[in-house]
Amino acid sequence: MNELKRLEADLLALPVDSRASLARALIESLDEGLDENAEALWADEIRQRDEDLRTGKAAARPVDQVLREARERLRCMK
Repeated sequence: MNELKRLEADLLALPVDSRASLARALIESLDEGLDENAEALWADEIRQRDEDLRTGKAAARPVDQVLREARERLRCMK
């Protein structure tokens, strides 16, 4: 077993709260070096999408339909 697999097995043996804390820390470490304005840009995007839905510029679709279409597209990529 290589070192990474051994480490993964050890970490997966940790209690759930410890794994969640570790996962959060790892994800945050991936954000280092990203655009400092990214969070503000995402907030702007969310506001714009909300406005588009409220004004009828965009339409919502049922999640089961969206997921079905995504799965079909992914199958085509194989």
